[in-house]
Amino acid sequence: MSIGFGIFLFAVGAILAFAVNVTLDWIALSTVGYILMAAGVVMILMGAVLMARKRSSVTTQHTHVDPASGEAVTRRESIASDPVDDRV
Repeated sequence: MSIGFGIFLFAVGAILAFAVNVTLDWIALSTVGYILMAAGVVMILMGAVLMARKRSSVTTQHTHVDPASGEAVTRRESIASDPVDDRV
């Protein structure tokens, strides 16, 4: 979500900085556009770092011999941590 919002901020900032030719006495729209573009880049970088940091997985493998049939039974579990579950 933060990567998408960062792209949105960057796009709106680029429109304000380069495409809007309106002069207002109380605000410089090009400066606001550059600020939004910088905020968008920061959001994209933060989103990428947080996505890379939250990815983790645990794999467990248990093997035992079934006493009734004498066959080896292997049980595999794979658990991937969900970033939503880690937030408290």
